[in-house]
Amino acid sequence: METNTGNPTDRPSKPIKIAFLFNYRCLRDREALLSLLLVFSLLFISSTSLAQAIIKGKVVNVADGDTITVLDSSYRQHKIRLYGIDTPEKGQAFGNSAKKFTAGLVAGKQVEVKAYDVDRYGRTVGVVMVAGLNVNRELIKAGYAWQYRKYCKASFCGDWLQLEREARVSMRGLWDFAVDPVPPWEWRKAKRSGNTSSKTSNTYTAPASEAYHGNVKSHVFHAPSCRHYECKNCVQSFGSRQEALDSGYRPCGMCRP
Repeated sequence: METNTGNPTDRPSKPIKIAFLFNYRCLRDREALLSLLLVFSLLFISSTSLAQAIIKGKVVNVADGDTITVLDSSYRQHKIRLYGIDTPEKGQAFGNSAKKFTAGLVAGKQVEVKAYDVDRYGRTVGVVMVAGLNVNRELIKAGYAWQYRKYCKASFCGDWLQLEREARVSMRGLWDFAVDPVPPWEWRKAKRSGNTSSKTSNTYTAPASEAYHGNVKSHVFHAPSCRHYECKNCVQSFGSRQEALDSGYRPCGMCRP
């Protein structure tokens, strides 16, 4: 009787190859799935960490009313965009005043920033605290910032909007004039579109029928070139700057008559 003692290498190898390829592909798919899960986990952890991140350091630059640079203990610079507010731009009326107000609060001082987001320019968007004072809130309260309608979504944003209304009624900061200032987001939009209408311009051209006009409510006087020259309360006329000063009026901070 003949016994089959054939060499294993002579047996069909196709089923083995198919099984190997199947297991290999499953392994590859599993690795891809694990890699994908790992990426999503890292993104989730990163976003969660950002929402809870606290940046501490010294303010080394104030670019404008709502943008500062903080140097941390590792000598890393963080550009900070103040969350939930919008201050006048450099080319706008009160842009420099808002910058000076912010600088007066934080320049050269140690601050703590609670990060909420990162904007499209790579800046950390957060609330800045200095010696227990909320800088974002103080800018609105002093009348140098708007509550940023589009981006202020936190629970305290309603309170900030009320602070803005109170600053407007009390005529603090940029609300010191009867003519409503243009919100920065509208000013930027008009500038991008090339709109130079009087609504968004920083100056108002009026007939020089009188040397100066005084606001009887705020007791501020304006030159004929000022956008507030014809405001609804600017009904007091002065023949000279000295006459306005002698009457107890103070110069406009924008046109500086």
